[in-house]
Amino acid sequence: MNCIALINVVGLAPRFLDERMPRLRAFASSGRAVPIETITPAVTCSVQSTMLTGALPSEHGVVANGWWDRDYAEPRFWKQSNQLVQGEKLWDIAKQRDASFTCANLFWWFNMYSAADIAVTPRPMYPADGRKIPDIWTNPAQLRTELQSELGQFPLFKFWGPMAGIESSAWIANCAKIIEQRFSPTLSLVYLPHLDYNLQRLGPEDARIDNDLRAIDTVTGDLIDHYTARGVTPIILSEYGITPVSRPIHINRALRKAGLLAVRDELSREIPDFAAGAAFAIADHQIAHIYVNDAQRLNEVRTFIATLPGVEEVFDAEGKRARGLDHARSGDLIAISAADAWFTYDFWLDDNKAPDYARTVDIHRKPGYDPRELFIDPKLTAPKARIAWKLLKKKLGLHTLLDVIPLDATLVKGSHGRPTDDPNDGPVLLTPRAAHIDGESIRAAAIYELLLTSIFDS
Repeated sequence: MNCIALINVVGLAPRFLDERMPRLRAFASSGRAVPIETITPAVTCSVQSTMLTGALPSEHGVVANGWWDRDYAEPRFWKQSNQLVQGEKLWDIAKQRDASFTCANLFWWFNMYSAADIAVTPRPMYPADGRKIPDIWTNPAQLRTELQSELGQFPLFKFWGPMAGIESSAWIANCAKIIEQRFSPTLSLVYLPHLDYNLQRLGPEDARIDNDLRAIDTVTGDLIDHYTARGVTPIILSEYGITPVSRPIHINRALRKAGLLAVRDELSREIPDFAAGAAFAIADHQIAHIYVNDAQRLNEVRTFIATLPGVEEVFDAEGKRARGLDHARSGDLIAISAADAWFTYDFWLDDNKAPDYARTVDIHRKPGYDPRELFIDPKLTAPKARIAWKLLKKKLGLHTLLDVIPLDATLVKGSHGRPTDDPNDGPVLLTPRAAHIDGESIRAAAIYELLLTSIFDS
């Protein structure tokens, strides 16, 4: 067997492989660089699941980063159990071919309780006093203490939120080096999220992202050198490309104004009562799953959604089948935004009525993905002092709300989810094993077979 390190440089696109990324450009020149024909939706959990099963969402069931759980009548976002990905995973098949195969999954999603031999993933602690304490979950369990003793506490607040930056990707890269030295896994899956942040905050055309490209190029280049020196073949890829956006689509607000979505008052704030209305949307970047509780109104809802500014397409059962999204978790309808637009989860009509979690980083409670969590509200006076005071109160065991996230959706300048119109803006695969690539591109689902071939071919 050959040892492979699959390094996921989130947001990497062919257009970035220039003088700003000299090490990745040199790596690409030494082998092949081909665009990836991604799936719909081109979002983290769905694409990773496709790459690791060789299947589309219609089979593996990961129809977005989150979906409506019909049994619990609740939205479920960013869950971690590997059992949510249906079907055999790449490491299952590889172990059947050779029992000595081992896999290290380092921060790819759905990373808990799988058959991978080594796992490291974010897992904050949430004491009852309201604090969020950075931590990780690992397999073997003792790695949790060993890694954080050697590398320091996992920088959770640099992994997601207003302070997200290169520190988290550097920590993960250093973790990968330790895992390689200690365990020498046959396959290492490494997730480096740094580009995701400012590509969404600033957009891919902003000159300020040049520093981000250089930073992740350095981290990735050092990791490539580490693996190469140990006889491991690195393969670099990305899940999606991020393109400029300027139009948020408040799909749930529109449904509410049309009398289709229900809300309820709680302590003078509004929360959605999704199951009580005729229809609602679970928004995730540039895709929205629309669940229609009243089947008799399906065509009415479809016609209404199709008229919303920024909506490019709405499809039903036939469209879901055509795109590999015909799974029970999917919405009854699915909307795709135009290239310059994205869907918010917002359902309130008055910002004073927004739920308390709207102004916080709360990826599990919000009924949709919220990229505004990457920002500190520019309207706040002395935001750093405000944050420091609230964090001090939390350390003292006092309940307080870290309400520093803006509600202004126009701050977001980059998004993803729909396949890009130009392959130069989309995801890319870089491999030194040029002979393993047929054609000028590769399907996301074919990455699965490419990895097996790279591992087992002499």
